Amino acid sequence: MKITQIRNATLVIESQGRYVLVDPMLAAKGSLPRLKFFKSRLRNPLVDLPPSFAQVLNRIEYALITHCQKGHFDHLDRAGKHWLRSNNITTFCTHHDANYLTNRGIKVRALNKNDTFFNGSIEQVPATHTRGWLKPFMEHGVGYFITMPEQPSLYLMGDTVMTDVIKAFIKNNQPDYIVAPTGKAQFDLGAPLLLDETEIIDLASISTGTIIANHMEALDHCRLNRQNLRQLLIKHGLLARFIIPEDGESVQLKLG
Repeated sequence: MKITQIRNATLVIESQGRYVLVDPMLAAKGSLPRLKFFKSRLRNPLVDLPPSFAQVLNRIEYALITHCQKGHFDHLDRAGKHWLRSNNITTFCTHHDANYLTNRGIKVRALNKNDTFFNGSIEQVPATHTRGWLKPFMEHGVGYFITMPEQPSLYLMGDTVMTDVIKAFIKNNQPDYIVAPTGKAQFDLGAPLLLDETEIIDLASISTGTIIANHMEALDHCRLNRQNLRQLLIKHGLLARFIIPEDGESVQLKLG
């Protein structure tokens, strides 16, 4: 199994000749609205898609969506919808998102909470996108735990803060690899929308696997960049537990 970090939460999973595009934000740099307004005039996304993405784009036959409603364009934007629709991509999603995507002409395969996934399985883990007064206004999607025969297990956390449900899930299942949203996204007001520094360290303390960091440096409201994260991990002696891929970089996932 191999993961290629594309941009923000968008990545490609390659396994047994299948290519699965996760949370496609495919818009050109600067073509989407701002998410932070105080002391910011930058439009999103802040960076282009990496050139290497073009090399795998025509191999993709499937997509996987963690959440996409209430204006969450950073996980499925207009360009992503157009590409999925135009290429008749089979798109795995929750039952909650199925009608929304079907109504936009996308070929949907709605997943049960525990379901088959090719010759393996996929389990949904509830994600909580923030805390406090902002919580009712956010779209709370899921993470996905993917297991395949003779492949390392993979947990895509989705957009979430740390919760008791997620802690219990990790402790009970101990995924070999966890893709974690480490960008500490935060609007001008309200609590963080993703893992903050304390939760990143907490994640490393409860997991025995390797943590792959993403959701950084592509949106104006993300407060933690790759260098910040490296410094945090070095301070706590945890850098060896993490992989921090650049956009366009591939990570080979190793069994055991």
